[in-house]
Amino acid sequence: MPKGLVKLFSKNKKTSGALVSEQQTRWIFTSMLVGAILSLIASFVLSVEAIELAKNPDAELSCSISVVLNCATVAAHPSAELLGFPYSFLGLMAESVVITVAIAGLMGVVFPRKFMFAAQIGYTLGLLFAAWLFYQSMFVIGALCPWCLLVTLTTTLVWFAITRYNILADNLYLPQVWSTRLKAWVAKDYDTLLLAIVLVGALAAIILKYGAALFVF
Repeated sequence: MPKGLVKLFSKNKKTSGALVSEQQTRWIFTSMLVGAILSLIASFVLSVEAIELAKNPDAELSCSISVVLNCATVAAHPSAELLGFPYSFLGLMAESVVITVAIAGLMGVVFPRKFMFAAQIGYTLGLLFAAWLFYQSMFVIGALCPWCLLVTLTTTLVWFAITRYNILADNLYLPQVWSTRLKAWVAKDYDTLLLAIVLVGALAAIILKYGAALFVF
């Protein structure tokens, strides 16, 4: 990270990341980094396989494991593309940005409140989009893509990590009463409990809907 950029992002220490302990900062940005790397890998594989399907619509993909766990079925559906190109291409760009932010955070860069607030909005939109794609796979397409599930999982993990950081760093421009309540909520790890509920709920929904069909090859 260039010294000039570090200096630029460190100007607002009194209003942003200085409110978060070093241990919490490292844990949060490490979680973001790991999640973003996994999502980038998944996006890369999906992009390669999308190109393969474009060349040969009947190609057998490595992630087409069973009737339900089938990337090809999901990729062939219109909801898997935006304006003619696969969503995985967007993942390659978005996760690269998240990785950069996570590495900078681990290096001690303190981002301006406006930057982190914008990142919160952007990643919230990404989470909603991932949830919509999960819904499409579950209830419209009727098949699940293992790599897409990984992207949904990591997007959820990163969203919870960045949200925790922004609550603790007071980056969300909330009224003081709400900011205080959320900080107390996070201090009790209720956000971690909510994350566990969301993940267990999604897994339970998959099992209840598909059951043994997940293992029909």
